[in-house]
Amino acid sequence: MINHRFFANFKKYRFLLFELIKKNLTVKYKDSVLGVLWSLINPALSSLVLAFVFGFFFANSIENFVIYVLIGYITYHFFASATKGAMNSIRGGASILKKIYVPKYIYPLSITLTEIVNYLISMIVLAIFMIVTACPFSIYNLLAILPIILLCFFAFGCGLILASIYVFFRDIKYLYNVFTQLLMYGSAIFYDISTRVPDQYKMFFNLNPVYCAISNFRDTILYAKFPNLYLLEYQAITALIVVVVGLIVFYKTQNKFILHL
Repeated sequence: MINHRFFANFKKYRFLLFELIKKNLTVKYKDSVLGVLWSLINPALSSLVLAFVFGFFFANSIENFVIYVLIGYITYHFFASATKGAMNSIRGGASILKKIYVPKYIYPLSITLTEIVNYLISMIVLAIFMIVTACPFSIYNLLAILPIILLCFFAFGCGLILASIYVFFRDIKYLYNVFTQLLMYGSAIFYDISTRVPDQYKMFFNLNPVYCAISNFRDTILYAKFPNLYLLEYQAITALIVVVVGLIVFYKTQNKFILHL
């Protein structure tokens, strides 16, 4: 049972959390000339490459293919980056954790929040591309926040579980890299399941919370309509379950971390 002490030190250590987020945002591109501008350039270039490569196969059947791919890519990339970063966060903070007491959940939380910031920066790229491609803005665009928030909680829960496992089982890193590659192709980033996937297999996409977030994101941006309530409910349920399980697993194992770092 998780008690209130798990969160009790949050206020006391919030300065450390903000410093970790700041460090995470700056250290990634510290030796580059453009610095944090790469947070804008990376999703734009990656999406353009995907749109160019797969455009020959799918562009004719998908309206505004560039925006379609961009939404899928930045959403998938957020989840993959947040969970991979959180997985390595405890081991990455070993030098501090071995010396002083710090609430250990601060580390995976800081990674998740850092990637949320990067995700929000990617929204600037999305807005620019919408203007360039003449994709109309609508009031429904604001509803994109719903699947995004649910995905953020889901990513945090997954990050807690992965961080706990990685301390004891290093091979999970390589297994998870393979999984995220499969996830990219299973999240319909550059194709439409309504025309490319047989009906009997579509249910498997709807069981993928990342795809659910991407699909609802596209509904609000590309198609100017309310998100699919079934997918939202499924996202909410899976996010709640994964966060609770993640907190329990992390809380039950955190006292043993120091023995394996």
